Amino acid sequence: MTRDIQITFDCADPAGLAAFWGEVLGYRPQEPPAGFASWEQALTAMGVPPERHDDAAAMVDPAGSGPRLFFQRVPEGKRAKNRVHLDVRAASGLEGEARMAALEQEAERLVGHGATRLHRHEPTPPHAGHIVMADPEGNEFCLD
Repeated sequence: MTRDIQITFDCADPAGLAAFWGEVLGYRPQEPPAGFASWEQALTAMGVPPERHDDAAAMVDPAGSGPRLFFQRVPEGKRAKNRVHLDVRAASGLEGEARMAALEQEAERLVGHGATRLHRHEPTPPHAGHIVMADPEGNEFCLD
């Protein structure tokens, strides 16, 4: 049996982190439920108080093949290294210097959107190189 999955991010700024990951992955905000022109209208109709309207955000793959990303506000901050992280395949099919150049270019682009570059791992056979990054709230991910 296969199942759909959703990746959930605990965070301080759901809308901001959702926008960052939308930029990284080419995702778009999830549309409000049918019959509503906006999420504000939908949440109001669901009885969610206005001060809680920004407590969550969701991004979806426009092609419909990737998992939904859900961002939920939590009171505590990040405390330790992630035990699970995303590998963003930014240089598929490339090897050696061409691969690392493509990863460097993507790292630079994402830094412009709020990411932090943590460190670069050089190619050492049998492993291809990669770059470890952090999103605006410090969640580690790899450009692979």
